[in-house]
Amino acid sequence: MKLKQLGLGNLVKQAASKEGVCLDIGAFCVRVKSDEIIFLETLAFLYQDFPILPSDTFADFHIVITRPKGVRHYLKPQVIFVTDGQQPFEPFPLSHAFPLFEWGLNWCIARRSHQYLMLHAAVVEKNGKALILPALPGSGKSTLSAALAMNGWRFLSDEFTMIRPQDGKILPIPRPTPLKNASIQVIKGTFLNAEMGPLFPKTRKGTVAHLRPPKQSVEQLKEAVLPELLIFPKFQANTEIQLNLLNKPYVVFKLASNAFNYELMGRTGFELVKNMTSSCRCYNLTYSRFDQVLPLLDDLLMQNV
Repeated sequence: MKLKQLGLGNLVKQAASKEGVCLDIGAFCVRVKSDEIIFLETLAFLYQDFPILPSDTFADFHIVITRPKGVRHYLKPQVIFVTDGQQPFEPFPLSHAFPLFEWGLNWCIARRSHQYLMLHAAVVEKNGKALILPALPGSGKSTLSAALAMNGWRFLSDEFTMIRPQDGKILPIPRPTPLKNASIQVIKGTFLNAEMGPLFPKTRKGTVAHLRPPKQSVEQLKEAVLPELLIFPKFQANTEIQLNLLNKPYVVFKLASNAFNYELMGRTGFELVKNMTSSCRCYNLTYSRFDQVLPLLDDLLMQNV
């Protein structure tokens, strides 16, 4: 069953129960508990195509979104993020419950998923070939991956490239994409098929809105894929597009620095990064316009080099 088939009324009842709601997000199962309607309405919209698993399913992460005890339960109400009995963050305003859930889930994945090599990178796929977009915050990787997802690529993640050690394949986690500030209108204005959740102003990252992942990407959330292209993107306004081939030793260094858990993985991490770099074409990309970068990436993927 998909989340949208449950209906909001039943979602509210189940999320408030002892079992909560078990969401299959691809590489992981997340058990969500909450009695906050404002949060559950947004969850129901943005995760509507994701499967619900039976209540006795093993969950990788257990998350509760609820109000704290005391005056802030009622006066200028806040919400807290609780996972396995711990509260790792300060309370957020009630209206920001969904961004708190998303950022908290990112925290859980980054801290507790060391069975995989985790790169801080967006990842999309087309024709069975994955494009990895590692980048520092502010480089535009989320916006570019969102544009690619709206332009016919399968969306796997805007934040985590999860690499399975036994075969080097990338596991999807096609969750909503958090777009920030000017990127929100850029995507909405460019792609008529873009479906956004509510605007969240005055977060720690400015105004945030989440792009609902394409239905087909969610339907393929169990389909792992091998990488073909490694591109380090950077958005730079009013510049001509530039694509520069990178040497492989430099890319190994960059990816090792970019990974969440490279050192923890030890030799396995080194071998995964080395093998992936050897099998991929690797570039730096500077761009300012979707009408230039999207066809370039399509053409690049189709090349047999």
